[in-house]
Amino acid sequence: MTKPPVLILGGRSDMGLAIAHRFAAAGHPIQLAARGVQGLEADRSDIALRYGVAATLHEYDALKDAPDAWIDALPDLPGVVVCAIGYMGDQPTSEIDQAQAAIVLRSNFEAPALILGAFANRFVTRGSGAVVGISSVAGDRGRGSNYVYGSAKAGFTAFLSGLRNRLSGTPVQVLTVKPGFVATRMTAGMKLSPALTAQPAAVAAAIERAVRAKRDVIYVKPVWALVMLIITHLPEAVFKRTRL
Repeated sequence: MTKPPVLILGGRSDMGLAIAHRFAAAGHPIQLAARGVQGLEADRSDIALRYGVAATLHEYDALKDAPDAWIDALPDLPGVVVCAIGYMGDQPTSEIDQAQAAIVLRSNFEAPALILGAFANRFVTRGSGAVVGISSVAGDRGRGSNYVYGSAKAGFTAFLSGLRNRLSGTPVQVLTVKPGFVATRMTAGMKLSPALTAQPAAVAAAIERAVRAKRDVIYVKPVWALVMLIITHLPEAVFKRTRL
């Protein structure tokens, strides 16, 4: 049985490429989408040769491309779309530079929500498909250290929850992924706890399993579910005194 293509938005990222390899290893054709995507030709060729699947490149700028027009230009509608788009930005800069804050908000909420919503509508019409959004534990509660990024992820998490609720009873899956810390270029230089930090390959494996199992929400490292349960239930008077 031929497996459906998997499209990775943000295919240049460490997580995006790991996800591409994981699904290709399972026999899925791969569509990599990113800005300056021709720079991924070596990765595309490696995936195609290594796993014996079709692999294609698609230029995509999340902040510029209109979702409907971009999707309509794809040669094949994927069976699974994974949104690995994200931009952490710098919290102190975002506090004083509205243009930079807007980029963080749009990159982590507006753009991912609009493109996944457009794909979901097409999947409903077709009668099959899986929408996967990589959100963040940072969206579970606003924290002073990254509340611009965290608030965008909170919006994205809420969007995916609402989309999943709307599509309940249809054949379309909506999966929310909360990786926690991931050892990528974006977190390079940060002091991260090994117990709380996942590798990109582990994120990819968790996503592929969750798509097959038709899960709704996953924390890649289960310990994060407990950590965030505690953080989200701290009384506000107590939480305000923390420095998280």
